[in-house]
Amino acid sequence: MKLTGSYKINLEKQKVWDALNDPEILKQAIPGCEEFNKKSDTEFSAKATNKIGPFNATFSGDIELKDLNPPNSYKISGSGNSLVGFASGEAKVKLEDTDKGTNLIYSVEAQVGGKIAQVGSRLIDMTAKKMADIFFGKFSELISSEKVEEKENSSIADLKTPEKKIDYGYLTAAVVLGIFLIYWMFLK
Repeated sequence: MKLTGSYKINLEKQKVWDALNDPEILKQAIPGCEEFNKKSDTEFSAKATNKIGPFNATFSGDIELKDLNPPNSYKISGSGNSLVGFASGEAKVKLEDTDKGTNLIYSVEAQVGGKIAQVGSRLIDMTAKKMADIFFGKFSELISSEKVEEKENSSIADLKTPEKKIDYGYLTAAVVLGIFLIYWMFLK
């Protein structure tokens, strides 16, 4: 199965990349996410519970980030299992500058099996697209809220803080995890 899409985010590319690197933002944006753990700079594990067709299942899986090209692109591959099936796949994520922000472009290829595959590819595709919309909508909302809070905080006090080192593993894992889990949850 294949799923592609793009989302316009009204922030500069580096800030979108940084937000994709924030495990708390990712955990909040991924529908049904209960756990999001870092194993190494490029490996993560996650657990999420969602309803897919007639199935309400908890999915656990591993994610690996590859081909990191900060802040432009990366590849996420992963696999997961639940009582109703399994899924594996790969997602390519690309960030492009636009006049008023950043375009996040993704392409996912996944394979599913087990009981969840029996609900039909059309229902699975529709559910995966819906989950992707929920993820990116929530992600955009969260980073927009942080932007507003940043402006309020900077107007209160103009203190210099040390720059944070970006953990590209989290960023890549988060984006891949979000896309993969969305597709995985609905395609298992």
